[in-house]
Amino acid sequence: MSRNRQEPLAARMRPRSIDEIEGQDHILGEGRLLRRVIEADRLTNIILYGPPGCGKTSIAEAIAKSTKRNFVRLSGVTSGVADIRKICDRSSSELDGEGTILFVDEIHRFNKSQQDVLLPFVEDGTVVLIGATTHNPNFFINTPLTSRSLVFELKPLDAKAISNLILKALKDEERGYGRIPSEIQDDALEFLSTVSEGDARHALTALEIAMLSTPPSDDGIVHFTIDVMQECVQKKRVVYDKDEDGHYDTISAFIKSIRGSDPDAAIYWLAKMLSAGEDPRFIARRLVISASEDIGNAEPRALPLAIAAMQAADFVGMPECQLNLAQAATFLASSPKSNASCIAISEAMADIRTGAVQPVPEHLKNKHVQAIGSNEVTEYKYPHNFLNHYVKQDYMTVSKKYYRPTGQGFEAAIARRLKTIKA
Repeated sequence: MSRNRQEPLAARMRPRSIDEIEGQDHILGEGRLLRRVIEADRLTNIILYGPPGCGKTSIAEAIAKSTKRNFVRLSGVTSGVADIRKICDRSSSELDGEGTILFVDEIHRFNKSQQDVLLPFVEDGTVVLIGATTHNPNFFINTPLTSRSLVFELKPLDAKAISNLILKALKDEERGYGRIPSEIQDDALEFLSTVSEGDARHALTALEIAMLSTPPSDDGIVHFTIDVMQECVQKKRVVYDKDEDGHYDTISAFIKSIRGSDPDAAIYWLAKMLSAGEDPRFIARRLVISASEDIGNAEPRALPLAIAAMQAADFVGMPECQLNLAQAATFLASSPKSNASCIAISEAMADIRTGAVQPVPEHLKNKHVQAIGSNEVTEYKYPHNFLNHYVKQDYMTVSKKYYRPTGQGFEAAIARRLKTIKA
């Protein structure tokens, strides 16, 4: 048995090669740069950046198994300057060998002086550095180190990748639980894969707890049900089918609560979606739509705030971006409402589809032209040259009123202005 049975399941199930690594095809797929340099054992300094449990250490261990060079590990939490110097000095005295790869887990924990000690040994090739970090290297790792390294960003594992790891652990007789008859229900597998939020270690730890705490049934098989998994992760399943009614019904309730000016209901449906693992960027996009569809010019700040929340959701990610989404949702729900802009564009689009398309009036064309059979050149009147920066002239061949501002919020001021200048 290659691994100690006393090790946690997540440690025992670490991939033994790059082919066993799940969910990082964008950097490890066939022909990708990182895969090529690993297979050729031509590794340069690299920084692996990504959330917990996405495979940073697994990639480092796969490299350790495939390289002919010395492979040394350090932890950014427990190691200090003396440890760095000891390893680098030893590597300097063994220059006639294959060389040394130094893997530093949680490298962001090294302070500036510790990183500065490491820099000259990286710079002269004494060691090849592999750094793993959950923090953005641009902010937490010295620029001289990142400039001498290839930075690879790992993604959170999707539900399919987590499911594959769980099933492998249940079938693997050497490292997992393949020797124990077991069965996991589809809804339990889906729940654990989703609730783990891309963290393979979290999923395998929950599976281990379930295996150790669940006795076999009368048929001698350990049955993993949804109730068992909810208890092991201490989190209740939210009934929410991402591609079916649960998804569409909940987002509908969310948007209608905003439209109905109920911030409490909007927050509740937002919390349900986030708890169920909904993509926060999807929610943010719907907020941007609602800002124009349901609020419009009644509160002009709604749209820029919704766009800011969308950008924050993409930049910050979960769980912190729930704060940005909550701020936008409550502001939109509490804002005065108007669908006047929505109605205006709908009516204009309908006229374009069903009626004759109006020609551009001569005086609005890019160049003023003389109408055929006329001695006069049609003149465009520049509004800024007139009182109140307004002058009456036609802007459509056939005039029609599309935008009818309401008396809500700032749109009331817009309505008063339009009435005044047209009087």
